Amino acid sequence: MVELGHHQTQSKLEIAVERETLVFEHKVHVPPPGHYGYMQQRSPGLVGAIRIDLTRLHETWMEVLFPRQLDPGQVLGKWEPETSAQTLGYYLWGLLGLPLVIVGYPLLLIGYMTRFYSIKVDSAATRLGVIGVVLISVVVWGVLSAAASFQFGNAGQFSLAAEGFYAVVAASVVATVSAALAIFFGRIDGRATSILLAYPAGMTAMFLPPVVAALYSPTLAGIIFPASEDLAISILDGVLFIGGINDILRERFALEGAGYALMWMALAIPLGWLFGSLVAFANFIRPKGE
Repeated sequence: MVELGHHQTQSKLEIAVERETLVFEHKVHVPPPGHYGYMQQRSPGLVGAIRIDLTRLHETWMEVLFPRQLDPGQVLGKWEPETSAQTLGYYLWGLLGLPLVIVGYPLLLIGYMTRFYSIKVDSAATRLGVIGVVLISVVVWGVLSAAASFQFGNAGQFSLAAEGFYAVVAASVVATVSAALAIFFGRIDGRATSILLAYPAGMTAMFLPPVVAALYSPTLAGIIFPASEDLAISILDGVLFIGGINDILRERFALEGAGYALMWMALAIPLGWLFGSLVAFANFIRPKGE
């Protein structure tokens, strides 16, 4: 046996002997080679991790119609077809799932990436707490507001009437409230709460402050509003043309003033749902810590 701290390399035979010894002496369950849990313990690397994810995705698809595909029990094992009709249906269903696996894997990678950064943010927010995050946001945005007041004031003097000051203050309020809501909802147990409330609030904290600042700053408005109009036209004509939804939105809403803020909120909320769902998808395929 190799002791911790000794820089030695175990051979495959030694690893196999240790495994059998643990099973015999301590009755520790070690998954057999080829099983998902065994591959996890072996740290298969990038290529092996991709293979495991693809396998899990396809087994998830197979689980829709066939039992014991995703996580088969150790006693019964993975279900296999017994008759010719079952075999035909089994493999046809498997072939139908291949395109979905190809499409689903990039979405799974986005879920992994989103989960990675959300864990980093959540860890920092946990140490600070909601009050700490709010205080830091107030301090940071307060400094920016003071700088804007000095920068846009007359002859380099502080001015509460400066357009940049109002823009930064408005952005700071939106950012602080949205971030606090994201953290608050994230602390509530339940996957639905995280997907429906926490992630949309986080996306709002990212998207909305610049747009709100542009409402008070003609300089920012000249940059943000034309880009927002181009994006709105692309979405209306390229995505929402189905069923004449784009015509209905054009008739009922005007993209001016607060309409820009409403537009970006309307984008932030479904995007939050999307990223939250992708994180839940990633947690299902590969739970945290695996």
